[in-house]
Amino acid sequence: MAVTKLLIDEFIVLSKQYPVFDVRSEGEFEHAHIPGAHSLPLFNNEERKIVGTAYKQESKQKAIKIGLKYFGVKMVKMVEAVEQLTEDANTKTVLVHCWRGGMRSAGVAWLLDLYGFKVYTLVGGYKTYRNWVLKQFDLTYPIQIVGGYTGSGKTEVLQELSNRGELVIDLEGLAHHKGSAFGALGQPPQPRQEMFENLLATQLSDKAVLLTSEKVIWLEDESQRIGEVNIPTIFFKQMREKKVLFLDIPFDERLQYILQGYGKFSKEHLVNAVIRIKKRLGGLETKTAINCLIEDDIMGCFAILLKYYDKGYFAGSQKRENPEQLIHKIPCNSVDAKTNAIRLLQ
Repeated sequence: MAVTKLLIDEFIVLSKQYPVFDVRSEGEFEHAHIPGAHSLPLFNNEERKIVGTAYKQESKQKAIKIGLKYFGVKMVKMVEAVEQLTEDANTKTVLVHCWRGGMRSAGVAWLLDLYGFKVYTLVGGYKTYRNWVLKQFDLTYPIQIVGGYTGSGKTEVLQELSNRGELVIDLEGLAHHKGSAFGALGQPPQPRQEMFENLLATQLSDKAVLLTSEKVIWLEDESQRIGEVNIPTIFFKQMREKKVLFLDIPFDERLQYILQGYGKFSKEHLVNAVIRIKKRLGGLETKTAINCLIEDDIMGCFAILLKYYDKGYFAGSQKRENPEQLIHKIPCNSVDAKTNAIRLLQ
């Protein structure tokens, strides 16, 4: 057998079928990686630094000699790690990449090929993959936006649409954040910006393959910033130009929904979330909201916050070029995902 080099589009297709091994250092992998890839570092963070310094300050040959010392003692463990994962996946075919498709991926690919795996490597490495990611945001997609004030259950509506066979991308799910000052509560740590982009690009690419003339990609109406990550500007601009189906749900219904979702969190977490928006909420409203929490009037606190978020959402929605033409209100009696999803489809 021989190692086969793939261009990015071929690599992306095969990555849906076979395990991908990222042989960059654990620090590079942790920062961002191809979604679904397994970390198989040829060098750890410190070793990578030493080899890189030797390459820059001395010579390629010196760097290779140092690298081989590190590589030699890891060969058996690396083969065993790949063997275990491929056994679980019931395949002997693997994809390998490093940062630029250079010596690291070539070395690991040689070892795995020698052991009997069918090995593919990525021409240009992770750097080429990142260029592919950014290009996904330049493409035009048939997008349908689901809008609605805070507490409208938009995420659950998207899930219901997905259950009914619609193409859905949950931006807040990818960002691990619900978008408000309370959005991080109960969520895992957010991905870094680069990783968020990788996840979003993968979703867009996967959905694009399934598109037909009758299909659209459903997305929630979001601010560009979701917690600590941002929707890429060029893609966000495309979202803002699309029609919005606005779930028009009574205030009291949404307030009850918010109480169920966030009322379970500790007072300390809720107070800290209120303090985070103090400047925009205003001193008096902040004080009143916190006093409500202290006095166990959770509903009173959330009523203040819901009015604040309603104003903010409305102001943001009007920044579209043609809000009157783009925003279509869908009257809904309650926050019921199944009922509201059916209304959207009708």
